[in-house]
Amino acid sequence: MFVFDPLYFLFAVPAMLFAMWAQFRVKSAYKKWSQVRSARSLNGFDVARTLMENEGLQHVGVERIDGMLTDHYDPRDKVIRLSEGSIQPSVAAMAIVAHELGHAAQDKEGYFWLRARASIVGIANLGSNLGTILFFVGLLLASLVGQGQLGYNIAVAGVILFSAAVAFTLVTLPVEFNASARAKVMLERSGLVSTSEAAGVNAVLQAAALTYVAAAAQSIAQLLYFITILMRRRD
Repeated sequence: MFVFDPLYFLFAVPAMLFAMWAQFRVKSAYKKWSQVRSARSLNGFDVARTLMENEGLQHVGVERIDGMLTDHYDPRDKVIRLSEGSIQPSVAAMAIVAHELGHAAQDKEGYFWLRARASIVGIANLGSNLGTILFFVGLLLASLVGQGQLGYNIAVAGVILFSAAVAFTLVTLPVEFNASARAKVMLERSGLVSTSEAAGVNAVLQAAALTYVAAAAQSIAQLLYFITILMRRRD
């Protein structure tokens, strides 16, 4: 019943295609600029060290992490974790390192949207999984004789829970956009990038930002699908 619902594909396919395009963009930009050596031949650790000294982020630790593009900032341990590609002396690596330190700078100053995201991460994780399960369990119960209202209420609870996951993707957007803006400023202020390198940094960060927009679009599309199904059931 649900697998071949044409309405689902109406909502899901555009968002899925956008996500695929975003992934293509970020991989293409990363591949291109990871092959361009930085003019100063500083590897990721060197870039991190320079930026931390210039931006008052000496309290932040730097660690390696396995995988490709798995880089992130951990606000609990106050550490940025860099993948193998991000410790190379490339323009792409500079962009990624500076972006993660942008998050560290947000954390240091108590950036509102970073705190907001941290405050809902628990319910968002719960909602992304349990919310979907409750929605479909509710629809199943609603199809049974005598369980219509109970099933509908459970499905509504699932939608409410899933909304927390959607909110997380939306709150993530200003967090990531701001971290990228900080990254570009920090690199320029420290004199680590030339004009051509700044263009490469911008290309990598813009492509990465698209993946967060795509994630938000996918979650919104799924939420709208859930709501549309509930409205049809209610009628």
